[in-house]
Amino acid sequence: MTPAEPQIERGAIEPALAEEFPSLTLLYCVIAARAGRSPRAVRDQLKHLSDRLYGERAIKMRREPVAHAYRVFFRHIGLDPDESRTPAEALVVERLRAGRFASGGLVEDAVTIATIETGAALRAIDAGAIDGKLGLRGSRPGERLGGGAGMPLPAGTIVVADRRRPLCPLFGELASISDVSRASRRVALCAVGVDGVPSLVVEEGLWKCATIIAAES
Repeated sequence: MTPAEPQIERGAIEPALAEEFPSLTLLYCVIAARAGRSPRAVRDQLKHLSDRLYGERAIKMRREPVAHAYRVFFRHIGLDPDESRTPAEALVVERLRAGRFASGGLVEDAVTIATIETGAALRAIDAGAIDGKLGLRGSRPGERLGGGAGMPLPAGTIVVADRRRPLCPLFGELASISDVSRASRRVALCAVGVDGVPSLVVEEGLWKCATIIAAES
């Protein structure tokens, strides 16, 4: 049976953010998924990507249009892309360090494959932790990551949030409650678009990630 097309939603962008970054977008879809071991077909895809990606390719990658656009956006929000690496670059650096793309389970591997193949900034969130729709906004004074006793957030940090609380900084670590685990049964796959990244790239990354998971779950 062919997996159903993922239903992609557009996250709300806080007006102040939309004014400052008119091209900033958040697309996401919620799908059934289990975060268990990747099947052989997915692990083979990871191995193929590992074999294709050498040091020279990694060095050139940051000058490619999509990668460069994310690096520029990082600087605009106060992140040094050589210190806090963009999603695709972080994966490439880890591949070079480890000598391969190590399998981390179906959801993580699908995010890795889709990120490397399209360049889109992707992440997965445990949908069971989400209350309402997702969107992007600035964190408020005194807010903590995930609410409750989570890590304090500097006011104005751009976060992915539901209607009650911030779930993660835009390009930072997830709150523990939002992390995909073996207990997860649904995941929200998120893709971030910025100025200079074509919308088709963002949509393709999200679609590719979702279909890898749906085909194997």
